Amino acid sequence: MAAVMLSSAPRHVLSPIFPPPDNQVPPPTALPKRGPTFRRLPSAVLRSAIRSIYLPESTSAAPFPGALGSSRSDWQTNCAILASKAASNSSSSSSSGGDNAGAASNEPSSSNDGNHYHLVSPTPVNGLKQNSATLDLVPVANLPRPLSISDLSPSPKHGSSVRVAYQGVPGAYSEAAAGKAYPNCEAIPCDQFEVAFQAVELWIADRAVLPVENSLGGSIHRNYDLLLRHRLHIVGEVQLPVHHCLLALPGVRKEQLTRVISHPQALSQCELTLTGMGLNVAREAFDDTAGAAEYVANNGLRDTAAIASARAAELYKLQVLADGIQDDSGNVTRFVMLAREPIIPRTDRPFKTSIVFAHDREGTSVLFKVLSAFAFRDISLTKIESRPHRHRPLRLVDDANVGTAKHFEYMFYVDFEASMAETRAQNALAEVQEYTSFLRVLGSYPMDMTPWDASSSSPSPPTPPSS
Repeated sequence: MAAVMLSSAPRHVLSPIFPPPDNQVPPPTALPKRGPTFRRLPSAVLRSAIRSIYLPESTSAAPFPGALGSSRSDWQTNCAILASKAASNSSSSSSSGGDNAGAASNEPSSSNDGNHYHLVSPTPVNGLKQNSATLDLVPVANLPRPLSISDLSPSPKHGSSVRVAYQGVPGAYSEAAAGKAYPNCEAIPCDQFEVAFQAVELWIADRAVLPVENSLGGSIHRNYDLLLRHRLHIVGEVQLPVHHCLLALPGVRKEQLTRVISHPQALSQCELTLTGMGLNVAREAFDDTAGAAEYVANNGLRDTAAIASARAAELYKLQVLADGIQDDSGNVTRFVMLAREPIIPRTDRPFKTSIVFAHDREGTSVLFKVLSAFAFRDISLTKIESRPHRHRPLRLVDDANVGTAKHFEYMFYVDFEASMAETRAQNALAEVQEYTSFLRVLGSYPMDMTPWDASSSSPSPPTPPSS
């Protein structure tokens, strides 16, 4: 009865893990068996998602013309093609042994039940029958290799330079800071601070060097906001003495000037000196100091001067009308180095850690409790900066007697002198987390301990990258 049922109705094999008949041995190149994990699916899904292998009663049956696997032998052949590279390597040796050694019989045997097949080694890749569908397979040796992280941004090899993004154009102080942080680096100029962040995130640059505060002008708030918006990590800091110069086109005198352009920080750092020089000039903000010098040179502006570095004067062929015009000789800008991955904190040298937190609790003692977590452990704070919460700028407080009050919500940026590898720093942050609704470590990194001379000339430019 079983034989009659098998011969009268076709059978669909949904997966190559179905075993062959009892007296047959799976071909050596068949797919390996997996665990018996089967799930019943609707027939419509099976027809669309799984290629059915039709086992006809006779070789004349072809219910799926032009489809792969119109017979059991073709099914075994295609499995061998797709599952094993050994079939292509052994095709020549198999064909030399005779046609019978490498072909699968497609005719049923003359047994009583009529359902036993003669299974031998599958047809080699280059020896498919004429009536079987062929596959245009790419040779194994020519298959493309998947991309990896190292392909997107390979680590600098020995003798190669690190790619460092900075805001500005060549001649900017950020370029000099990049050269101090990473000697012989390949400096990549960016027109905006956010572009420098994105250059590192998109693997265009390995590092970014951006200013965060100046000893005269204070904090660069834009970069503090970007530190919270992006997921980069602070991996170092560098302090750079700033030496400003008043630059103009060759032959221009101070009396001819009607306008001075530069970065807002540079204008504020030279405000008293410009007033003392008796210049009746308008002061206009520009994107960066070196960009202002480039703008004067490219447009031939004989009534406009720029505040920039001496290196910018050399690059853009400008003359120095006044040297060292900053209001304070101890003018220093602090830069931070950013990377995609944090560094491992250590205790063998002075480290600094930067965090940002917010709290949403009532009362005036929350900030005191947060700061006392560092004071009780003798951890020195080097900076605390408050910035309005971008997503929750105001908090409403209802009082039946005085009405509704509006309080600003702040994000607090704190730098303290300790490494996250120290137990006291870990315990301090664990206590801070109890009082805050948000806490993030921006980075734990070595402090810049290099000496500098306030009376020195402008910082030396970075060494050009080797070709």
